[in-house]
Amino acid sequence: MALLSLNHVTIRPHDIEATRDFYVNVVGLHEGARPPFRFPGYWLYAGDMAVIHLVGKGNPTDDFVGNSGAAQPNTGSGAVDHLAFAYDAEDYDKTCAAIEAHGFAFKSQTVPDLGLRQLFIKDPDAVVVELNFPAA
Repeated sequence: MALLSLNHVTIRPHDIEATRDFYVNVVGLHEGARPPFRFPGYWLYAGDMAVIHLVGKGNPTDDFVGNSGAAQPNTGSGAVDHLAFAYDAEDYDKTCAAIEAHGFAFKSQTVPDLGLRQLFIKDPDAVVVELNFPAA
């Protein structure tokens, strides 16, 4: 078995439009092609790769409970701590401005020895998103 790559992350937002707007207007993904499923959703792309799938109510896995035997709430990052995206160094100031313009709070830090600048922000469903910028 040879794993090739992580394909995408699916988020089940409470407000699909607000979450789409966050990932498009703040994170910088763009909406792209999506198969004609019978439930609402968006596929959001980084370049030509659909990296975030937003899934609305009515999808076939709504009642999937897995090994726990009980339905789990669709809130926050749960056991997954965060999603991370990489940017060009020159996008740092523009990204900070976009976050502030859309009214989101964020935390920033610089990784010791690497100079990597990081921003941490929560999407409308409290999923933590990490934005990484190489040292200037």
